[in-house]
Amino acid sequence: MSQIPVIPLGDVLFVSIQGELYDAVALSLQDDVTNAIQAHNARGVIIDISALDMVDSFLGRVLAEIAGCSRLLGADTVVTGMRPAVAITLVELGLTLPELRTARTVEDAALMLGVWVSSRTSRAAPVAVRQDEPEAMDGGSGTDGP
Repeated sequence: MSQIPVIPLGDVLFVSIQGELYDAVALSLQDDVTNAIQAHNARGVIIDISALDMVDSFLGRVLAEIAGCSRLLGADTVVTGMRPAVAITLVELGLTLPELRTARTVEDAALMLGVWVSSRTSRAAPVAVRQDEPEAMDGGSGTDGP
C-alpha cells in the first residue's frame, strides 16, 4: 500500500500527491488506484499534482500508465494542477503524454468527468429528460391537447 491516500468520492477516486514521490511509492500508487477502481466501481480518477514542483520522466510515465490501466478498467483519469514549469520539463524530456488527460483545477477535472457543476462556471448542468413521460414533452401539463 502506498503512502498516498486514494479517496473515494461517490463514483470518482481522488488522489492528491503532496510531496516528492519516490519510484517505489509511485508504483505502489498505481496498484492502489487500480485496486480502488475495482473495489469502489469507480468511473473516474482525479490525480492532483499541484503540490509537485517537479515531475520526472519516470513519474510522467507512471501517471500515463495509471490512466491506461484505469481506462482498461472502465474509468477515466484526469491529472490536475500541473505547474507551468512541470509542463515545460515534460515537453523538454519529450514526454507530451497525449493519452493523459489534464485539467487546470480539481473543479475542471470534475467537470470533465461529469461529477458536478460549480456555481462559478457558466456551463449548465445536463438535464436528463425521459422521452416516455408526456409531461416531460409537453411542458408538464399532463394533457395531450389544448
